[in-house]
Amino acid sequence: MRFYGLLIAVLCVWRLTHLLVEEDGPWDAIVRLRRRVGNGFWGQLLDCFYCLSLWVAVPFAYLIGTDWPDRLLHWPAISAGAILLQRLMYREGELPPAPWAEDEGDD
Repeated sequence: MRFYGLLIAVLCVWRLTHLLVEEDGPWDAIVRLRRRVGNGFWGQLLDCFYCLSLWVAVPFAYLIGTDWPDRLLHWPAISAGAILLQRLMYREGELPPAPWAEDEGDD
C-alpha cells in the first residue's frame, strides 16, 4: 500500500502542477488566475513547474506519511517523481528551460 500511495501522490502532484503551470483550465479559469496574481511571488511560482511541484507535494506528503520524519522524506520525493514524469512527457529539446531571472543592478 505504501508504494501505491506514493505513486498516486506523484500522479496527483504532476496533474495539479501541470494544470496550474501549463494549461488554461476549464473556462480559462487558470489563465485568469495567472493574470490576476501578476509577476510577484505567486506569479513566478505559477510559472515554474519545478518550484510549484514542491509546494503542491506538501499536502500529499502529509497525508501519506506516518510521522514527521516520514513526511519530510516524502515531500521532496513526491515532487521529484512529478518532475521526472514531466521530463518523460516531453521529448528531448522540447522541455522548456527552468525560469531564471537576473536582478537588474547598476553596472
